[in-house]
Amino acid sequence: MVSRVREALNKIRWHKGFDPKDYEVHILHRGALGDVKVIPASCITDILSEGFKFKDVDGGEKVIPYHRVLLIRNRVSGNVLFAKSE
Repeated sequence: MVSRVREALNKIRWHKGFDPKDYEVHILHRGALGDVKVIPASCITDILSEGFKFKDVDGGEKVIPYHRVLLIRNRVSGNVLFAKSE
């Protein structure tokens, strides 16, 4: 079964009408304020079968597994593409 997170990220990356600069991915990140880190979708460099790669502010690439994604939303319109249910 294809991950709903992966489907949403592929839609943002490849479909016309979606601009990665408008989207952000909220992930569970222990130690961050509220244990949540926000990653601009424009920083995502690869969408893998079990997670995605992104370029961090220090220039290094990190892999985030899909189960850590809490929310994917359009930061301009507020439209939510994915929200993890508790």
